Amino acid sequence: DLFNAGLGHDWALIGAGVRAGDAKMRAALEGQDWLTTVIELAPAGHSARVTGAMTGFVPVEPGNPSLIAAMSDPGIRIVSLTVTEGGYYIDPKTGTFSPDHPDIVKDAANPGAPDTAFGAIIAALKARRAAGVKAFTVMCCDNVPHNGHVTKDAVVGLARLSVPDFADWIAANVAFPNSMVDRITPATGDRERAMAAGMGVDDAWPVTCEPFRQWVMEDNFPAGRPPLEKVGVTFTDQVDRFETMKIRILNGGHAIIAYPGGLMDVEFVHEAMQNPLIRSFLDAVESREVLPIVPAVPGVSLGEYKSLIIERFSNPDVADTVRRLCLDGSNRQPKFIVPSIRDNRAKGVVPDGLILLSALWCRYCYGTSESGAVIAPNDPNWDRLTERAKAAKADPAEWLAMTEVYGDLRLDRAVADRFAAMLGAVWAEGCRPVMQRYIDGGR
Repeated sequence: DLFNAGLGHDWALIGAGVRAGDAKMRAALEGQDWLTTVIELAPAGHSARVTGAMTGFVPVEPGNPSLIAAMSDPGIRIVSLTVTEGGYYIDPKTGTFSPDHPDIVKDAANPGAPDTAFGAIIAALKARRAAGVKAFTVMCCDNVPHNGHVTKDAVVGLARLSVPDFADWIAANVAFPNSMVDRITPATGDRERAMAAGMGVDDAWPVTCEPFRQWVMEDNFPAGRPPLEKVGVTFTDQVDRFETMKIRILNGGHAIIAYPGGLMDVEFVHEAMQNPLIRSFLDAVESREVLPIVPAVPGVSLGEYKSLIIERFSNPDVADTVRRLCLDGSNRQPKFIVPSIRDNRAKGVVPDGLILLSALWCRYCYGTSESGAVIAPNDPNWDRLTERAKAAKADPAEWLAMTEVYGDLRLDRAVADRFAAMLGAVWAEGCRPVMQRYIDGGR
């Protein structure tokens, strides 16, 4: 959009990836001169355009030599990351960077040939400093609370394991602005390729997305940035408020509809929203237990934002899947749901709906839907979760004992008792009547 407005033409994008699977994406894009089709999935009609903002994609290699060289180039002024919520090596027990993860231990021992994005960033910053080149800005765009701070902790924490003095230099000289990015974007697959072909474009890696978009950032770019405010990006020193709103209401809302949908064998998100029970459950939990603990956001009505979220989830053209929303609960629940439980408890409220959601997640991880259909593994820790869910059927305390997810919530007697009652009811009656009682205002 910026380029089409005749602005920012001294900027461009270079793709990169540090996992072997990213090489497939690179090969697909290379064959089409790095052009990509963006298809907006509006219910009133789809629209497509071919974008040319990307001018290259770094070869994906063990040890990342080409990536390090590319980021060492003085022309690179921003390094942006979207590596998923679980990709920041956060110790779930402490909420801080984990120096003991095998990936981090390996990179600390081999700083010249790192396998992680953070190791490559450190190596490139070191090369730039040696050459007298100003540091680039590291811009995280993942759905992680305080994502700039989290990214800084990962980069500085890894550097401290091998070059402590340089870690101090990074902490003092490299900008890590916080940001919040919001646009539902289903993964690219055969459906998306067929959609592009149907619109007359032969694209091996098109991107589909909803019409809505929101990008909020701290204006902390010492090496410069494009004038993105000209095309709708919000620069503010209150990113944390936008971020909390989005993570608690949208990402939390995804979880609220995902696990009931998964247990009811619902395939698509919009189909879940067409189910009166699931839709009412989402509305009730958000209204009663989420909105009251979300801080005010400048210029935004939280009630209107919730209504917008419900509308977005209901868009049938996006065809987002319930399975995708159920993915990686062990990383997402501690970020999107558990903090809302804690905030309610701090106010003296026992959040029945959020606790019921935890019970539904536990039931989902048992590995079968309520029809008896087998649920394929859907979490990096699936085997452990399934084992824990089976133990929790007899002893619900086993589920809350996952301190990496719930911390010390198991010690909160009100939470523990309510969870046990709800999980028992879900097993005895099925999720539908238990959800309906909550909606109706009962326990």
